[in-house]
Amino acid sequence: MIPFPSCLLRSSYSLPTFPHFPLENKGSFTLEKVPLFLFRVKSAAAAAEYFLGRISRDESKDHMKLPSPLQCSVKLNIHGVDQAMLNVVDCQVFPLGHQCRMFSWDVEEWRTRNYRGVAFKEGAGESIVLLNFTNSLFMLRSCEMSWVQLKKLSDTSCEDIVPFRGKFYANLFNRDLFVIDPYSLDEIPLMPLQPLRSVKYLVPTGNDDELFLVEKILPPTGVLDLSRLACRVSKLDDEAGTWVEVSDVGGRVLFIGYLGNVSCCAKELPDGCGLSGDSVLFIGGPGNVTHSYKYGVNTGREEDDFNFWRFSGENRLTTINTSHVVAFQVEL
Repeated sequence: MIPFPSCLLRSSYSLPTFPHFPLENKGSFTLEKVPLFLFRVKSAAAAAEYFLGRISRDESKDHMKLPSPLQCSVKLNIHGVDQAMLNVVDCQVFPLGHQCRMFSWDVEEWRTRNYRGVAFKEGAGESIVLLNFTNSLFMLRSCEMSWVQLKKLSDTSCEDIVPFRGKFYANLFNRDLFVIDPYSLDEIPLMPLQPLRSVKYLVPTGNDDELFLVEKILPPTGVLDLSRLACRVSKLDDEAGTWVEVSDVGGRVLFIGYLGNVSCCAKELPDGCGLSGDSVLFIGGPGNVTHSYKYGVNTGREEDDFNFWRFSGENRLTTINTSHVVAFQVEL
């Protein structure tokens, strides 16, 4: 029997609870680092098929009913399908790092609807957890194992938190950005030098390689035409504490969508797979149909500035499923 691959194992940490936190287990709950992968189905079809999601060992009692060998099969939880199997032998597999999830709390409790994620960092002999819950942020250090509520950033709640090079970065629903020092607990605004009315997304890459800020720019007035929205992409200069606008993302593909924002290196993708480097993909948009964003696209409209990222019009992407695992097709 081939052992379960170590790259698929989840690291788990038992954490203490704190008062007024809705849990099934009142003594502790669990933080897990869940591996995330992109699967490309090898086929000669007119559209390339991809699956993006979290992977774990199947612990169900009926796992022996699944095709053999077990190590070459992935069971997909797809909405409307009782059980879907993906043979990994027929796929290219691209690791996308890990996502942190919290377990052992009462999902029926109304307050858990305000849970918006958790960030985790290791290093310097200790681990630090930043939990985003309701309109507050809570931090825990492994050397103390007790929660500290941070100073309120804003009256609005936090949409996303990302660890990067020893600090945490928070994206709020009011479109503000903050960097949080886990030791001094300083909370410093980190807005672009030229503010725009935009929806913001933080996209980490690799093992603390880069942190990108993708902004979908909203028009000041008029009808919102999603196909004409431009994007601005910036890269964090963490030493200077500023965002620097970029015209490429280092040959990567940035995925923005339901399971969080991730990236992969396009050099690892084969020619003719429908995805190309230096592109941004919004998964599961209106109508579930979209195209990649590229820098400097000539739209044929004189009023459109070349110095932004726009719909490329190449290789239409259709989202098929967003529940548990993201399934999408790219026309070739």
